[in-house]
Amino acid sequence: MPHPCKPLKREHLKNPVSINITEENLTFDKAKELAKELARRRYGDPMLLAWYDMKSGRFSPEVECCGGEKPSWLIYAESRGGDIVIDVNDLEYVFVFGDFQV
Repeated sequence: MPHPCKPLKREHLKNPVSINITEENLTFDKAKELAKELARRRYGDPMLLAWYDMKSGRFSPEVECCGGEKPSWLIYAESRGGDIVIDVNDLEYVFVFGDFQV
């Protein structure tokens, strides 16, 4: 299992849209589905660039440390246009989307 070189902190996220989902036993797949729906309602058809699952410690993409203060997966997403951040349940799950509408 990959380990981020830097732990995620709320201050790392640029203008996150924070949502709280009170569903018992919320799974990664359900959180992703809800985050994508929220992103679609606000931004059209954004592309998922990166995600973080605090429960399992998993993240994607599995990139090596990029340096800096933020986790490498977040730096990766931001450097590729990831400017839509959905924070589910106070960093339990984080999804970064890019809005590439022309």
